[in-house]
Amino acid sequence: MPELPEVEALAHHLREHALYRPVARVDVASMSAVKTFDPPMSALVGRVVTGAARYGKFLSVEFGDRPDEPLHLITHLSRAGWLRWHDTAAATPPKPGRGPLELRVHLDAVGGPGFDLTEAGTQKRLSVYLVADPQQVPGIARLGPDALALTRDEFAALLAGRTERIKTLITEQPVISGIGNAYSDEILHTARLSPYATAGRLTAEQVDALYGATRSVLTDAVERSVGQGAAQLKGEKRSGLRVHARTGLPCPVCGDIVREVSFASKSFQYCPGCQTGGKPLADRRLSRLVR
Repeated sequence: MPELPEVEALAHHLREHALYRPVARVDVASMSAVKTFDPPMSALVGRVVTGAARYGKFLSVEFGDRPDEPLHLITHLSRAGWLRWHDTAAATPPKPGRGPLELRVHLDAVGGPGFDLTEAGTQKRLSVYLVADPQQVPGIARLGPDALALTRDEFAALLAGRTERIKTLITEQPVISGIGNAYSDEILHTARLSPYATAGRLTAEQVDALYGATRSVLTDAVERSVGQGAAQLKGEKRSGLRVHARTGLPCPVCGDIVREVSFASKSFQYCPGCQTGGKPLADRRLSRLVR
């Protein structure tokens, strides 16, 4: 799933390539992806891209060329969605339900430059909104403070008294926005904290370590990602990961084997040597299989 660094980089890419270009046409290839109906997507035709921004893990393309009627094309890419920039595109409107294309925006002229919103796989969860105000998108209205905007004291206040496992808490978007499964694994590994540690029971030193790791991991990932082409971002993300999606490989810090805990629809990775005093965490799915 694209998280804060990748969405920030996609916004940067759009600011570099789409700014001040008018919309020639919008092709909707999947009506189920579009979550708003007023205004319709056709209202973008003739409008000029004036910016691109990130709200947590939401990406917004801004059309502020008419200050009295601003529009924001907002997408949440979910687990398998992506934005793909193109210099040219087919002028023929796509057939709904064919392939991964969900929505295409033609800029300057039909068949010219622009971007596609795509989603791989069968679980279609990518969502698109066209609104006058980003706060009209329910997911944005519920967002907590941005992970990179928090001070150390604000960060500590969010953890105080909470009974959730720290892995769960820092990925809850109404608490802290922008962090997902992959970067939470990396943050906890850098902070040398167990994913199962209780948030409200962390010592002051552990809070310091977690706050520092959050800033360093996300900032480093943003710096690596911004300036990369949209097509290169996924590979850049994978190359910077130390434990996430590296089950069975040696930890680059201590050499212990990276372990995994699996749930019904997702999993997380950690290093026992760095994070849990050398003790593997219980993997309930695996335990059921070996009984």
